Amino acid sequence: MKNLDEILEGLHLDNHLVVDEMPDLDLYMDQVIQIFENKLEHSKRSEKDKVLTKTMINNYAKGKLFFPIENKKYSKRHLILISMIYQLKGALSINDIKVTLEKLNEKIVEEDFDVEKIYQSYLKLSNNNIERFQVDVEECTEEVANEISLLDDDDFEYLEQFLLIASLVNMSNFYRRLAEKLVDGLSESEE
Repeated sequence: MKNLDEILEGLHLDNHLVVDEMPDLDLYMDQVIQIFENKLEHSKRSEKDKVLTKTMINNYAKGKLFFPIENKKYSKRHLILISMIYQLKGALSINDIKVTLEKLNEKIVEEDFDVEKIYQSYLKLSNNNIERFQVDVEECTEEVANEISLLDDDDFEYLEQFLLIASLVNMSNFYRRLAEKLVDGLSESEE
């Protein structure tokens, strides 16, 4: 498929907010939004999209996706949790994210848990996932090309792209469904 390497490069899969880029001092909401917009702007699908808004942050706070802020300021630990919410919301519902982060929030507040370490582990795994993803996409593209070669049709490029889209969405659904089942397991263990 033409330009797939360019498309993969344009996804900016390694574009994460890393701990070293987070200030050690507490920030107001506008400053939090600015950090996320500046760092993750390449992750947006279109220019008009927003990475993070006041409404989103307020909804996360009301939904108790992160522990309460103090004096209208967000700590580095809040930034880490907001970053995780940003990543998780691509596949999980807000309620599933709440369930997933509930115990982590409790550990942060009650045990002074070092959330930076778990976030660093997440970033390391995420980088490993990028490599795995690129290999999977190559293999999927080859399988699609093999299937297309069996068809006799003038719309070769469209049908190839259609099959690749359908195959990628299918795999995405498998991963999302497994993640949802794991979240359900968290819910069951809490009851």
